[in-house]
Amino acid sequence: MGKRFQSAFTAIAVSALAGLYALPPAQAADTKDRILSEKKLVAGIHNGKPWGYNTPDGNVEGFNVDVVRAVFEPLGVKEIKFVTGDFGSLIPGLLSNRFDIVDSAVVITEERCKLVSFGDPELTSVDALLVKKGNPNKIASFNDVIRNPQLKIGGSRGSQQAKNAELAGVTGDQLQLFQNTESTISALVAGRVDGITFTSGTANALLATPQVAASVERATPFTGRTDANGKLVVSYVAAVFRPQDEDLRTLFNKRLAELKADGTIAKIMAKYGFSPDEKAPDGLTSTEVCAGKK
Repeated sequence: MGKRFQSAFTAIAVSALAGLYALPPAQAADTKDRILSEKKLVAGIHNGKPWGYNTPDGNVEGFNVDVVRAVFEPLGVKEIKFVTGDFGSLIPGLLSNRFDIVDSAVVITEERCKLVSFGDPELTSVDALLVKKGNPNKIASFNDVIRNPQLKIGGSRGSQQAKNAELAGVTGDQLQLFQNTESTISALVAGRVDGITFTSGTANALLATPQVAASVERATPFTGRTDANGKLVVSYVAAVFRPQDEDLRTLFNKRLAELKADGTIAKIMAKYGFSPDEKAPDGLTSTEVCAGKK
């Protein structure tokens, strides 16, 4: 892992420990009961399409937002407050008790599994690259960037896609990190980078915006990070919980399984532009993903 990402995870770990030691003994065990009795829930999101974002009319929409509502509203939890923050601040915010849950394009990774607990996968995701119209540099893989030292790509700070680029070998000045989705897309439009990497869902949502689509396109084909055998690395997006909130995570997973079985998750995916190919594999659990069984 590169120094930038190592530092980021170190900071998160410090925040995690602070949150754990500050937690009253009974608080974690009571999270599920409190939510169900008070009928209130606070969820962290990063205000990014299509995951969870504020609309001009003051509402909150998105794939993860709809999943959280579908899980909890039938249980009587009608007051769900979605609090926005930078992506990199979501897990520290969860561990410091700012949120009850985080569900906002967070990918299950080995490093994150050491700090938090994940719900079961809600969908799959692969690396995508946005480039200027016509893909002037003909970038079709991270390897194309590595082979040309003049090329630079960008990603959002703390995102798995930026980390995937680094793990694939895009390092140093060739990989630029930006604070959020907006600053990342602005860097491409302004010509400060030659491509920007996002999840496939984020890339498609950005291209649904006329201002972005006017000058930007998705590089196709594009090969993201691959493993030692040359197989494409697939990521899994899931909700995030404090390790002590096992009862809440169990409840969430039970409801999520029901929503997958009755077709609700598939409908939410279609609503936000995800294809059936991005459905999470049947029966795959976060425990298996954390253990490297994918």
